[in-house]
Amino acid sequence: MLGDMAIQRMDNVAIVVDDLDAAVEFFTELGMELEGKGQVEGLFADRTVGLDGVRSEIAMMRTPDGHSKLELTRYHTPAAVRIGEPAAQHAGPASRHVRCRRHR
Repeated sequence: MLGDMAIQRMDNVAIVVDDLDAAVEFFTELGMELEGKGQVEGLFADRTVGLDGVRSEIAMMRTPDGHSKLELTRYHTPAAVRIGEPAAQHAGPASRHVRCRRHR
């Protein structure tokens, strides 16, 4: 039943971008706040996105009310992925993921 699967909270949405600084500036102008930046790499990152040799830089943006986040990701490796290639669903331009929680 869909009633049992209602989303109670959305932790974050992630979007892959080519220019992290420009993306941060854009979403800041829309009213979001930069929470922090960092590097992501290693086995955990590889397993999370399903690619080998992941090295990326992320910026975490938050809405003014603090309830929602937007994760902006720029991949340094693997090499640029073209739209239509299997890996594009994870690391291609504008690829995204949504993390939600469900209460039973």
